[in-house]
Amino acid sequence: MTVADNLARIQERIANAAQRAGRKDSIELVGVTKYVDTSMARQLFDAGCSTLGESRPQQLWQRAEDLESLPIRWHLIGHLQRNKIKRTLPLVELIHSVDSTRLARAIDEQARQAELTANVLLEVNISGDEEKHGFAPEELPDVLASSQPLSNVNVTGLMGMAAFTRRGELARQDFRKLKTLFDNLRSTYQLSQLSMGMSNDFEVAIEEGSTIVRVGSAMFDGLETP
Repeated sequence: MTVADNLARIQERIANAAQRAGRKDSIELVGVTKYVDTSMARQLFDAGCSTLGESRPQQLWQRAEDLESLPIRWHLIGHLQRNKIKRTLPLVELIHSVDSTRLARAIDEQARQAELTANVLLEVNISGDEEKHGFAPEELPDVLASSQPLSNVNVTGLMGMAAFTRRGELARQDFRKLKTLFDNLRSTYQLSQLSMGMSNDFEVAIEEGSTIVRVGSAMFDGLETP
């Protein structure tokens, strides 16, 4: 059993889920490395997964430094505090977790100072779990409208997670709600990316229209990890 074996199986499952849904579009796989060491993250890249995700900014900083010789596309998939924006922005291709207008404005300011454009997703608390970050669905039209004037922030789509108590097939109702919301907003605000689905439910998420899946533990199933 190797990382490459697991990656191949996950890629096959992604393809099969897309086929079941009659999809022909591309689905991006983000390999989440937050629970493994740098050596294991390198193995995942070497196996062919060039987009990696981290939940904690500090860990992303260190991991990006350790693997700076590799052309990895880093995604931040976890909560971002405003005091960590400046160091994070130059390293990441996409931030999945913008969960407040205050954070969006702070990212815009830091991106302007760094003379770059930050690509972001708005995090939606589609399940209504009190302990989760994210905008309530009914807030999104106003949030997207208020994001339009931010010259250095490019809101490319939405991100969400199923309720903690709903995994696998049970996650379908949350993903379907988020996809409906995405479809209602996409043409007005030029949204193209929908990030939903993790190790326990990414196939259901693909069947419901996810364009980005974030897979961590399934990548390292059966392997000894630190």
